[in-house]
Amino acid sequence: MKGVNIFLECLKKEGVDVIFGYPGGAVLSLYDVLNKQDAIRHVLVRHEQGASLAADGYARTSGKTGVCLSTSGPGATNMITGIANAHLDSVPMVAFTGQVAASLIGTDAFQEVDMVGSCMPFTKHVYQVFDANDLPRIVKEAFYIAGTGRKGPVLVDLPKNIFDQEVKEWNYPEEVDLPGYRPVIDGNLAQIKKAQELIMNSERPVVLAGHGVALADAEGEFKDFIAKIQSPFMSTLLAMDILPKSHELNLGMLGMHGQLGANLAVHNSDLVIGVGLRFDDRILGRIDDFAPNAKVVHIDIDRAEIGKNRVVDVPIVGDVKSILPRLMEGVKGKDHLEWINQIKNWNDEKNAKIEKIKHSDTLSARDVIRKISEMTKGQAVVAADVGQNQMWTANYYDFATPKNHLSSGGLGTMGYAMPAGMGAKIARPNDIVLSVCGDGGFQMNMQELTTLVQDDIHLKIIVLNNGYLGMVRQWQDLFYKKNYSFTDLISPDIPAVAKACGVESDRALTLQEVESKFQKALDHKGPYLLEVKVEREENVFPMVSPGASLSETRLN
Repeated sequence: MKGVNIFLECLKKEGVDVIFGYPGGAVLSLYDVLNKQDAIRHVLVRHEQGASLAADGYARTSGKTGVCLSTSGPGATNMITGIANAHLDSVPMVAFTGQVAASLIGTDAFQEVDMVGSCMPFTKHVYQVFDANDLPRIVKEAFYIAGTGRKGPVLVDLPKNIFDQEVKEWNYPEEVDLPGYRPVIDGNLAQIKKAQELIMNSERPVVLAGHGVALADAEGEFKDFIAKIQSPFMSTLLAMDILPKSHELNLGMLGMHGQLGANLAVHNSDLVIGVGLRFDDRILGRIDDFAPNAKVVHIDIDRAEIGKNRVVDVPIVGDVKSILPRLMEGVKGKDHLEWINQIKNWNDEKNAKIEKIKHSDTLSARDVIRKISEMTKGQAVVAADVGQNQMWTANYYDFATPKNHLSSGGLGTMGYAMPAGMGAKIARPNDIVLSVCGDGGFQMNMQELTTLVQDDIHLKIIVLNNGYLGMVRQWQDLFYKKNYSFTDLISPDIPAVAKACGVESDRALTLQEVESKFQKALDHKGPYLLEVKVEREENVFPMVSPGASLSETRLN
């Protein structure tokens, strides 16, 4: 059997049902057989970055490992941004890149790029296949590594000659044997007991939920844990949907654009329990002042993250789905009502001040997100782009269902929302899937509009158009004396662009138009784009300025 047929059979053994890709010379042998089978769907993106970002969105919403494919050279390098995005957000992905024939590697052959060297710093592992006999083992290991432990991307580089290589006998392995890779699942019992003692003695606890809770499918265990210890909790950007925003102990988002109550709660707490998060700079504020009077318990499956950015009193390495039930054992519920009421008062203060901020009579972006949330009852899958639209979505869309919030957290990839939403819609075809973009982020990957049409992907796109690179302009406003250097953004007629690509579209100028036209988008059987003209210089608050403490959260 030829290597190309073995490769396809290996993908089928891994349960791959969709590949996001783009053909080219180094992978022509694969594309020659790809359209002769129907077990695996291929989505032809318009740019290879769209392939890796769509695989990311597919993985986050399906619970499976996303798969993307490109040819060698520029096709492969175009996928790098999406691979790095998956790495920083711990998204399971296997990226297959074509490569020049093995005999030409190192000769600067046409469209040769060292993808192994390029991607090694931001992948869990990289492979380069030199013998088709190794394909079954390598594919098996790649999917195993991507989907276990701290999940993330694996790169498999495929020299073109291995596709045509004949293999006499092959078997797909049932197990992997990687002595150097043994993810820790169950936490250390002694450390768990120390954490239990801190919980019982705490008067002002807070729990910080990270993306690791969703990656471990531990939303149920987290809900039980919170109920048991009666602690208020807040989320990182990527964990906004693990429990409904309406949950009585949910304080919303923490960090640079987090809720005032959440930030002040951490600053004044006596115990911080971090569950499946990295303690990254966007939630710490000034590190020396982060939870200055609190003991810190940190639960994470990646040993390297514990103590990396914040000193930890009780480290627990392992899978949160396994650890949280054990942590609850022997812990008695405790009334923290006075502490919770204090935090709610801080948030009420914030809400009163934020709602008064209005620069003009034009439409507020936060009101648009509120209206969309209300009309979808918080049940839509929402892929947010990067910038102000991202923070408005996180703070004003009332997520009610787990694994419904997609956002580029660690890398901050503009252009993320549309391809990620495309992948999410394929993963969840019966759900409403929205991509919320700014006018800048939309133009980064607007070529994928024709992918939606050709592959009949019924994604709904909301473009919040304020005529600026909004978040950059906000920083120029606050920290650079309003020197709006190269952030005033001219866009094409966005609805006209969508229509030219075959996507139904419209424009809304008032909140009443948002309601009626968004309903039209929901009712439409196909992809739909709604551009909403919003206040040009509306800023996102709350905000923690660079170098400031969480206690210095500003409301204007």
